[in-house]
Amino acid sequence: MKILAKVNIKRLLSAKRHDLGLALSGGGAKGFAHIGVLMALEKFGLKPEVMAGVSAGSIVATLYAAGLSPRDIIECFAAYSGFTDFTNLTLPKASFFKLDKFARIFESWLPVKRLEELEIPTAVCATDISAGKSKGWWKGEITPRVMASCSVPIVFAPVEIDGVAYIDGGVLRNLPAWAIRKECLTLIGSNCSPLADDYTYKASLPSVAMRTYSLMSKSNTLQDILLCDVMIRHSAVASVSTFDMSEMRKIVLTGYETASPVIEKMLNN
Repeated sequence: MKILAKVNIKRLLSAKRHDLGLALSGGGAKGFAHIGVLMALEKFGLKPEVMAGVSAGSIVATLYAAGLSPRDIIECFAAYSGFTDFTNLTLPKASFFKLDKFARIFESWLPVKRLEELEIPTAVCATDISAGKSKGWWKGEITPRVMASCSVPIVFAPVEIDGVAYIDGGVLRNLPAWAIRKECLTLIGSNCSPLADDYTYKASLPSVAMRTYSLMSKSNTLQDILLCDVMIRHSAVASVSTFDMSEMRKIVLTGYETASPVIEKMLNN
């Protein structure tokens, strides 16, 4: 009887965990590679049961979790020509650009408005700029939280939620494995922010700022990579400019081609 009791408790505890989790990193336009990962998973008959996203990863994660297919997500972005369609210049006080326009567009794509209404439980991760801590939301309005997760410092202004200012989750943890490690049995990480080796120094504020951000993002993913059971590293998109949407479909295809053999190997082990 005692043995049965222990087994039942173990089953009860494991039942609270999802089989497959997917953590999607930040990376700007490189994040289109995550769409390719979802396509590869579907190719093998897999679908994440819990997700977490940072910045671009939070966009892809919440749209997919809301019920949009990978092709639906592609078509959402394909209707726009580039970065300037989603942003407005602002007086350079806290940032150079505003995300208000993208917030309205993103909201129009979503069939639901709150995280708890998503078909797949999803954590949107950002950084509390005052406390210097990572924050993962499972509840609340989706759009402001995704905008907070995308708010690259200096480029975009912090987003205030419940009286707290938040910036891009990638500032502290660009791969949000930490948010769902305890929620799943198998965790796949998709990192689309490898460091480009072909960087050439340019004496301009945007160039230095984005290179600094890339260096920071690379270093802070190490601890989360160790939390993943399977890692998909998108080295082929390393040289893609953060805000260059012109080769979206190529990046998606590259993500698919990178993810497919990794997933196949996972299934064969």
